[in-house]
Amino acid sequence: MSVPAARAHEILSPVKPGLIAVSLIAALFFNLLPWPGVMLFVRPDFVALTLLYWCIHRPHKVGFWTAWFMGLLMDIADGAVFGQHALAYALLAYLAILLHRRVLMFGLRKQIWHVLPVLLLTQMAILLINIYSGANFIGWGIFLSSITGALLWPALSILLLLPQRPKPDPEEI
Repeated sequence: MSVPAARAHEILSPVKPGLIAVSLIAALFFNLLPWPGVMLFVRPDFVALTLLYWCIHRPHKVGFWTAWFMGLLMDIADGAVFGQHALAYALLAYLAILLHRRVLMFGLRKQIWHVLPVLLLTQMAILLINIYSGANFIGWGIFLSSITGALLWPALSILLLLPQRPKPDPEEI
């Protein structure tokens, strides 16, 4: 049995700022977990994926400033060139806000095809900044993380929609 995103007749509860903050902090922690060897290449950028979700579903609450701040936190935590994630996440936020109405018109499976290019462009921005700053190109395998991130999109959407769904009325059952 598959759980659809938000059904057309369903009214979702407002998103609490605490849910957004907790999901972004959890995504940051998932990014910082010590992933072994090949898993590091297929591990999606959880912060980018979570930012993308909130910029698509709640663009009036999560936007450029949140993306920029989370990018700076990722730069500090990752020991990367300062500002590379911030710039890439700001690009992600721009694209997500630009496409949010279009993406929400589709079901979760078709949303993957809209999410994938945004994640690939974000990854490309990070890669170009790394190369420009003198790092070596580590191979095309770096883009596998964008593919796994896009494949995780339906699961993340369902997980983050759960707290917003109305509680079932016991009298209707």
